[in-house]
Amino acid sequence: MLRVLAVDDEPPALEELLYLLRADPRVRSAEGATGATEALRRIGGAVDAGPDDPSAIDVVFLDIHMAGLTGLDVAQLLAGFAAPPLIVFVTAHEGFAVHAFDLKAVDYVLKPVRRERLAEAVRRVAEQVGDRSAPVNDTSADQIPVELGGVIRFVPIDEIAYAEAQGDYARLHTANGSHLVRIPLTTLEERWRSRGFVRIHRRHLVALGRIDELRLDAGSMSVRIGEAELAVSRRHTRALRDLLMRQSGR
Repeated sequence: MLRVLAVDDEPPALEELLYLLRADPRVRSAEGATGATEALRRIGGAVDAGPDDPSAIDVVFLDIHMAGLTGLDVAQLLAGFAAPPLIVFVTAHEGFAVHAFDLKAVDYVLKPVRRERLAEAVRRVAEQVGDRSAPVNDTSADQIPVELGGVIRFVPIDEIAYAEAQGDYARLHTANGSHLVRIPLTTLEERWRSRGFVRIHRRHLVALGRIDELRLDAGSMSVRIGEAELAVSRRHTRALRDLLMRQSGR
């Protein structure tokens, strides 16, 4: 399985890329660096330590436009290493593709990064690395990676009862506890709409199948999911009621 370093000097873009990489079953680990200097330091240390060291890096997913050294500069420097990692460029600019492939890049992925396109890049890297032990079926759409005590684990989306907005983060609630992920609730709403999740409030996204009760009190609506009672905003009341009525077959 692949050991990945992702490099981008824009934290939101880096977090999104790491989220997608960690969700791919062919990726053993994915760490981030917020600039060229940090990336070169980590890559140099990994190369010196050898391929069997825990710090080893198989591939670098590299942004091009960064403060200081660009991604192309980093790739040129890596070409002088005895055993450099593979390179995949991830950029919003199409115009550097020829130069990128001249530098022996495995792939060139355009932003905004799509899950399917990134999966194809990972497949190409895995083929070159020779790692064919990963499962063929991509189950990343059925799970979401969460960090717990410095360890990444995968939570099945079917186990999530509701998600709660906390700024640019979302807290995912399951029967066994909750997990904080750095993904806006609006993004989860788009991704999980087809899985039966519905927005009931600016703060809450719920799984329809997890709703135990629908409560009406003096014109206000709320839903009960386990021990939690969540308010339904007025703008979402009619849509939620219609969805539940259709679901019940009435």
